[in-house]
Amino acid sequence: LCTIPLDTAKVRLQLQKKTASGDGVSVSKYRGLMGTVVTIAREEGLWALWNGVIAGLHRQCIYGGLRIGLYDPVKTFLVGSDFVGDIPLYQKIFAALLTGAIAIVVANPTDLVKVRLQAEGKLPSGVPRRYYGALDAYCTIVRQEGLGALWTGLGPNIARNAIVNAAELASYDQVKEVNSLH
Repeated sequence: LCTIPLDTAKVRLQLQKKTASGDGVSVSKYRGLMGTVVTIAREEGLWALWNGVIAGLHRQCIYGGLRIGLYDPVKTFLVGSDFVGDIPLYQKIFAALLTGAIAIVVANPTDLVKVRLQAEGKLPSGVPRRYYGALDAYCTIVRQEGLGALWTGLGPNIARNAIVNAAELASYDQVKEVNSLH
């Protein structure tokens, strides 16, 4: 809830196209993080900074729940339920890579909808909105683009989230184990 305005600004900065001004110089609508936040709030209203928050919460619940909830069972599966002793770090990393990948495969539609809602800025008068909220976005995407469209960008999303999950969970698990020995 606190960081979604920063995420919205990031998405707008990533997607903006420079436009040519009258003297041929290219101009960007958004400039820097704070400039983007201020521009969105001024032009679209303060609440526009929270576009996509519902899909973002869907993502956090699904992705976070799966990546953390599956980590111990997957780690145990990899070493075997009869394993005794400290699980090697490489097994923890592999378990975290797997659970991060599995979690984002399930949660990718929520990530896609969040980004699309964040990307949609104030439209000129008479131009209808593409989406009227998270649930409408899921349905509209499936209806107009097909079910598979909800997994657009899955490859890079798997790579990013698996690596982040491995860095977070495996390192946390390893530090916890080392500290328990002392």
